[in-house]
Amino acid sequence: MTRPRDPESNLVTSPPGPLLTRSGQEASSLFALDPALRHLNHGSFGAPLVAILEEQERLRREAAAAPVRWFPAAATRVGRARAAIAPHLGVSPDQLALVVNASAGASAVYGSLDLPRGCEIVVTDHGYGAVTMGADRLARRLGGRVVVAEVALDDSPERALAAVLGAFTDRTAMVVVDHVTSPTARELPVAEICAAARTRGVVSLVDAAHAPMLIERAATLADADYWVGNLHKFGCASPGAAVLVTRPGLEEGLWPLIDSWGGSLPFPERFDHQGTLDITPLITAGSALDLVEDELGWDRVRAHTAALADAGQALVAAAMSRATGVDCLARVASPATAMRLVTLPAGLGTTVDAANALRERVLADLGIEAAFTSCRGRGYVRLSFHAYNVLDDYADFADRAVPHLVDLARREGDAVTSTGAHGIPVVGL
Repeated sequence: MTRPRDPESNLVTSPPGPLLTRSGQEASSLFALDPALRHLNHGSFGAPLVAILEEQERLRREAAAAPVRWFPAAATRVGRARAAIAPHLGVSPDQLALVVNASAGASAVYGSLDLPRGCEIVVTDHGYGAVTMGADRLARRLGGRVVVAEVALDDSPERALAAVLGAFTDRTAMVVVDHVTSPTARELPVAEICAAARTRGVVSLVDAAHAPMLIERAATLADADYWVGNLHKFGCASPGAAVLVTRPGLEEGLWPLIDSWGGSLPFPERFDHQGTLDITPLITAGSALDLVEDELGWDRVRAHTAALADAGQALVAAAMSRATGVDCLARVASPATAMRLVTLPAGLGTTVDAANALRERVLADLGIEAAFTSCRGRGYVRLSFHAYNVLDDYADFADRAVPHLVDLARREGDAVTSTGAHGIPVVGL
C-alpha cells in the first residue's frame, strides 16, 4: 500500500511494515498494551514491556518477603542501575543521577541553585507546564520573574535561537528550554542555546523528557549545565524512571528533593538513597533499554519510527484536510522524528483543558489513545510512533477519529486560550 507523503504533493512513499524482533515476532509482542485499543500516544506515558513488568513483580515480591534485607541494600541496586543506563545515553555514570521523572529532576535543580535575587528566568512558550511552573515559583521566591520567549511553530533553528537569546537581559540568570517540545513535537536548538548561555554566565536547564533514546546520545549533544529526561517514554522503561545529567564541575551543588541517609555522600550517590520508594522502575530501566536493543536494535527502532511518522502524519493530515476543506498538515520546523502534529478543526481543543477532555472523549468513544495539545489558541492531535505501531493504526485514526473530530468541532467548538497563573502558558502531557 502506498500513501501520499504530503497532502500538497503527488509524491508517494512506501511506509515500513511491522517491525520484527530478531526472532521474527512482531515488535508488539514485547509490549503489554491492550490489543483492543489503538495506541497512538507513546509520547505521554510510554508503554510497558512484558518482561520488565514481570521482573518488577518479582522484585516487589522479593522486597515484600524480606524488607529488612531489601531496603538497606536498595541504594546499591540503584547505583548498579546507573552504571547500566549511562552507556545507552553516552554519559559517564558519575554525571548521572536517577530520579522518578523529568519534572522531579527539574525540581531538584530548582531547589539546588543559588541564583541572585531579582533575577529573570527565560522559558519558551512551548514548555511543559509543570517545569515552567517550577521556574515561575523559583523566580517569584527570588523576587524575580519568568520571561517567555515566543517561538513560532515554523521558526527555523536559527530563528528559534534568536528568539530565546532575544529574551535575555542583564538580569537573566537561567534559561529553561525543551530538547523536544511536548505540546508541539519539535526539536529546539538546545546545544546552541546552552553554549550561548554559558558565554553569558547564564545557567541552562534542558527539559529532555522525550529525548532519551529518541535522539542518540542526546545528553552529550545538548551539553547543558543540567539535562533531565524520562526513560519511560521512548526508552520503554516503566513509569518512575528518569535521569538527571549534570555538566562536570556542577555536581557538588546538586541535591535530591528529599533528604535521606545519602545526604553526606557525593553526587550522584546521594541520589541513590530513595528511602521506601518503589525503586523497581529505576533498577529495571537498564534492562528495558537492553531488551529493546537485543530484540529490535535502537537504530532500527529510530529508523522505523521516523519513516512511519512521515507516512502516518501525511495520511492523517490528508484525511483531516479533505474533511475540513483546509490544509491541516502542521508546518513544524525541526519536527521530532517520532511525534508529529496534525491541526485540528478550527475551534476544537484550543485550551489545555479542552485538549485533555478531547483525549478522554476519543478514548471513550473510539478506543483510541491519542494526545491532543494546544498552542497559541489552536488545537492539534499529537501522533506518536514507536516500534509496535504500524500504518494501519493511523489509517484507522483517519477513518474513524477524523470524522468524529470534525463532527465534535461543529457542535462543541472552543475558542478560549488557556494560560496558567501569572500569564505563564501551561501545556499538557
